[in-house]
Amino acid sequence: MTANSPIRVMIVDDHAVVRSGLNAFLLAYEDLQMAGFARSGEEAVTLCGELKPDVILMDLLMSGMDGAAATKIIRQKYPRTQVVILTTFKDEALIQKAIRAGAISYLLKDVQADELAGAIRMAHQGKSTLSPEATQALMHAATQPGPLGYDLSDREREVLSLMVKGLNNTEIAANLVVSLSTIKHHVSHILSKLDAVNRAEAVALAVQNRLVDD
Repeated sequence: MTANSPIRVMIVDDHAVVRSGLNAFLLAYEDLQMAGFARSGEEAVTLCGELKPDVILMDLLMSGMDGAAATKIIRQKYPRTQVVILTTFKDEALIQKAIRAGAISYLLKDVQADELAGAIRMAHQGKSTLSPEATQALMHAATQPGPLGYDLSDREREVLSLMVKGLNNTEIAANLVVSLSTIKHHVSHILSKLDAVNRAEAVALAVQNRLVDD
């Protein structure tokens, strides 16, 4: 996009009335342009690759893939596309889930038109805009300890799962086709994140708290 070209916005919402209203809203601003729309999270992921929007206005709760799941995939596959959550839901868990998925902003659907236009422009510049409810949810999350194992990476959970199955470091390294030193590094991080004194305690905590699949 050049300095003078409009910001291309894709609308993702499963309600036709909302899509129509947002389309009319975009027409009121010369620097904003409708790039297309999707009716579900799955469709949003597919169309994002074709339309390459600058910003997505994403509904949160939709049938099938929800907005947070779609946001996570889109941000991984198309990092230049920013996602603004636009929803009616103020639930703290939903807000935290959306932000963790990679949404840059979280707004409620009663937001004023000029505020929404400003949020789109800010998102395009890589800056966040949050509703008061979203700000409060994030502040609360910052002051509350997460559940045990919340900060384990996908790879660490994979290693932990093999530890629970009784594999030693050498066997885990062979299973995951990585070096022994890499596995030792992962195990050390796992023990630290679980505040476990040894491997046996980490396995016991994993089983007790269902940190890995059976």
